[in-house]
Amino acid sequence: MKHQSEDIAVLVGNREKTIVKTSVIGIVTNLFLVGFKAFVGLVSNSIAVILDAVNNLSDALSSVVTIIGAKLGAKQPDKKHPLGYGRIEYLSSMIVAALVLYAGITSLVESVKKIIHPEAADYNTAAIVIISVAIAVKLILGMYVKKQGKNVNSGALEASGSDALFDAVLSSSVLASAIIYLIWGISLEAYVGVIISGFIIKAGIEMMIETLNDIIGKREDAEATKELKEIICEEDAVLGAYDVTLFNYGPNRNYGSVHVELPDHLSVDDVDRITRKIQTDVYHKTGVILTGIGVYSYNTSDDEAAQMRNAVQQTVLAHDWALQMHGFYADTEKKTLRFDVVVSFDADRKEALKTLYGEVNALYPEYEVLIVPDVDVAD
Repeated sequence: MKHQSEDIAVLVGNREKTIVKTSVIGIVTNLFLVGFKAFVGLVSNSIAVILDAVNNLSDALSSVVTIIGAKLGAKQPDKKHPLGYGRIEYLSSMIVAALVLYAGITSLVESVKKIIHPEAADYNTAAIVIISVAIAVKLILGMYVKKQGKNVNSGALEASGSDALFDAVLSSSVLASAIIYLIWGISLEAYVGVIISGFIIKAGIEMMIETLNDIIGKREDAEATKELKEIICEEDAVLGAYDVTLFNYGPNRNYGSVHVELPDHLSVDDVDRITRKIQTDVYHKTGVILTGIGVYSYNTSDDEAAQMRNAVQQTVLAHDWALQMHGFYADTEKKTLRFDVVVSFDADRKEALKTLYGEVNALYPEYEVLIVPDVDVAD
């Protein structure tokens, strides 16, 4: 695994540089916008523009947190944390979400105060031009940051990019309210501030939920699991791949385990060669390091065992909650049979297992039966 660890170290280093560079660009741009918008907001007495400036300031702080998270997350594994510090990035994403949420709540409070105690705004042509330029800058920044986030699989960067694009839309509403005021003399900026605040709060909550899902652990993407199984099944001797479980230790740091079904005539040497090749192929094609490969044996020369397999499979899959049966092996001489069943989360696992044992024992009362219930961890 040494060469895989070295590859990961290089990948993490390059990724960190990209995140830091992109975040610094975001910080400089947002501070630039904060200055201009704050000036326009104070001069024109516009709460909407001032809140827009506060939002940009929170974006700059978010970029600072993203840099800190990337730096800490890129630390090399050590004795205390042998799988690295990548999950720190999820904590930094949580802090970013909290900052966005705080900015939204603060903005909402100030906007409501302006509605209760209104003050007339005083926009001019210069203010309109500055707001328009700010919208264009935010659009460009948002597309750039989001693209870089996707390239290096950084949730924090992608969130910042999406937030910047969203800011451009919100700033457009500020621009619209300013134009309406200049043309018809109707002041909508406090109400626009409430709308902006609502969207900021919504974005903060969504970011927080997404990060919590990453920390808690979520169902793996069906396409990623399917791709991994297809790579494994390209090996001629492999009859099937099951029980794929992936463990995430930060962006681009995925470890996993899997069970493969192999013919029962293979030697230990054959199995060792096959599983090592699978590990190498999966890593180079997906970046996933398989830390464990279990083996199911498959009856290849016993017709009675094959008939038993069909009978048991038909019995098991007659239940809606039995999603899959695999790993079946029957020893007709020692009178033992074993298999795994993927049980739906909708079923009571104890009752499901009790039912299956009863049905299979009724089919083959002379056999010692072992049924392993698997969790439906992937589509």
